[in-house]
Amino acid sequence: MPKTIFLAGATGAIGRRLVPQLLETGYTVFGTTRSADKARDLDAIGVRPVVVDVFDAEGLKRAVVAAKPDVVIHQLTDLPPAVDPSRAAEFAARNARIRRDGTANLVRAAIAAGAERIVAQSIAWAYVPHDEPCDEFVPLDLKAPEPRIISVSGVAALETAVLGDPTTITGIVLRYGHLYGPATGADQPDASLAVHVDAAARAAFLAVEVGSGGIYNIAEPGSKVNSTKAHRELGWTPDFRI
Repeated sequence: MPKTIFLAGATGAIGRRLVPQLLETGYTVFGTTRSADKARDLDAIGVRPVVVDVFDAEGLKRAVVAAKPDVVIHQLTDLPPAVDPSRAAEFAARNARIRRDGTANLVRAAIAAGAERIVAQSIAWAYVPHDEPCDEFVPLDLKAPEPRIISVSGVAALETAVLGDPTTITGIVLRYGHLYGPATGADQPDASLAVHVDAAARAAFLAVEVGSGGIYNIAEPGSKVNSTKAHRELGWTPDFRI
């Protein structure tokens, strides 16, 4: 039976690479944006645009309930293509707010809409210092100093919200390595922890249908993390390209 997807962050780096995969498979896709111009772009490629701000809890809830999605995908971030190092703390705080408050609103909306599962973007560089490669059982670095703790606490809030009530909705968290490829601001992979944006999008696509609730590392081999669980349970491979 065809599924309906509510994709929050449809015009972001991963969202742009994920949308074609979903549409080609026959899914009905509702995609969010805050821009009327980007809404027209989404409509032109077959996505049903939803102009909404994730911080508008009631507006977001109405939009998700109206879409009646089977699956909600969270690919929202609040980062520019290139971060000025002098403003890194500012951007980290904005992104942490998306992960904390935006995720909470989106999870509540997904539950209200009766969605079966929610798939959310996280990061694979928030682990406590540990023998590498880290698997998903290694705890987050919740005692990190400033400014790292800003990002780690945002990640912790996102993951807690998504995984909080597995009896109500199946939550899947994808901990991505550093993105590279189109629209990411990086043409080449980070030598220590990387994933191509197409492969990152593929992990979200696979998680729509398969995978038990929980956390999955999504990164290329030889990195600081172990992605064996994603290979085994999602059937994910890091060499996927559109």
